[in-house]
Amino acid sequence: MLGISKKIESASQVDDQLVLPFDRRQKSRLRVELASGTEAALLLERGTVLRGGDLLQAEDGRVVQVIAADEPVLRVTAATPRELARAAYHLGNRHVPLEVGDGWLRLEQDHVLQEMLLGLGVQVEGQMAPFEPEAGAYGGGHRHHDDDGHAPSIRQPARLRTHE
Repeated sequence: MLGISKKIESASQVDDQLVLPFDRRQKSRLRVELASGTEAALLLERGTVLRGGDLLQAEDGRVVQVIAADEPVLRVTAATPRELARAAYHLGNRHVPLEVGDGWLRLEQDHVLQEMLLGLGVQVEGQMAPFEPEAGAYGGGHRHHDDDGHAPSIRQPARLRTHE
């Protein structure tokens, strides 16, 4: 079985493709089948999230391009930017992975969220499309530590100074 453990920035050629939906592109240890039919084992650094277009290098030097597979998603649009922002707020409040486009939102299909969105007055359409949600404000992993790896200290409130 072919081992793939290295993510690379660029390559002069692509030798194969790996087509995966988003839920499988979040796993760092995974048995996969490349577009050529070759079986491979992904052994990536923990926490790695693959994006469509990413390049991987196999142990034999082969370059494999990641393709975001079409999957069942909900596409959300609204009559006004305010309504769309309101929908994004409510989805974000529920920590829903969300892809943000120009005038639309995309999320994994979920009938409960679909009903909530319809209740907010936005338009919701089911479709098959690649899903590439935002990485998040922390760049992928949730980290609440300073650069030195220690938890941030609790800051005391500033003392009020009065002028006499």
